[in-house]
Amino acid sequence: MNMLFQNRKCKSSNTLTTTISIIFLLQTVIISADFNELFEADWAPDHIVAQGDRISLSLDSSTGCGFESKKKYLFGKASAELKLVQGDSAGTVTTYYMSSQGPHHDELDFEFLGNVSGEPYVVQTNLYINGTGDREQRHYLWFDPTLDFHTYSFLWNRRSILFLVDDIPIREYANKERKGMPYPRKQAMGIYGSLWNADDWATQGGRVKTNWTNAPFVVTFNSLEIDACAFSSDKADDVDAVAKCGKSGQFWWDKPVVKEEHKRRRKQLKWVRDNFLVYDYCRDVGRFPQGLPKECHA
Repeated sequence: MNMLFQNRKCKSSNTLTTTISIIFLLQTVIISADFNELFEADWAPDHIVAQGDRISLSLDSSTGCGFESKKKYLFGKASAELKLVQGDSAGTVTTYYMSSQGPHHDELDFEFLGNVSGEPYVVQTNLYINGTGDREQRHYLWFDPTLDFHTYSFLWNRRSILFLVDDIPIREYANKERKGMPYPRKQAMGIYGSLWNADDWATQGGRVKTNWTNAPFVVTFNSLEIDACAFSSDKADDVDAVAKCGKSGQFWWDKPVVKEEHKRRRKQLKWVRDNFLVYDYCRDVGRFPQGLPKECHA
């Protein structure tokens, strides 16, 4: 696998550009490789077309399809460029996510909920920790995600998880273990993508169904990049590997400059929340009659 080490000289400055350049000095970037080097089809391979680092997934009335990474990862950054289903995509769901296995799994989700022509996509994010989810947020985007490729990323370290769109944070989940809240830091996760029919819930709560006369529906993934701590064993909870990947300060994503960059991104996060957030489980008191989840108050 090709590795690219970027060495840049940066003048001292308080600008965001300088901070980002410093981050590049600290990280080892894994260039997006041929799809077959990092991933494999795990569902309906006849509906997946791979050409180098670009893959197309198709959905018809017979089946959807999906792929998974060959390795599992604990902390780091995973990114993919996506161009979503064009036209009437109601009922379809495109996913890009990370997940471990088993009933007590951890999971980080991007779910792109299709819509009728002319209506915007809804991007739903969610987290499962020790098998428990129900942490959904939904956003509109500030662009049409069907016209061109845009980059969707997870940046995950011991302090927090960022969901990023074109490197702009749309959501942060902070580690609040000291206050008794769970945080995913002991299970390595695979990286997955899929396209499937979910017209029982995806579009306007299931009121709008998939129009199969528009099939096949096609979504394209491009430039899948993984810059993360990989497990050499197949055990997602390997004690030695967890200790290695979780070692403080060993990797670029644990460096102080990244922590400072998170602070700088708060203005961007606030801009997204003020303008594009359409649902937050932490505001849905009707859904949680016994009280909002603890992390909503911390």
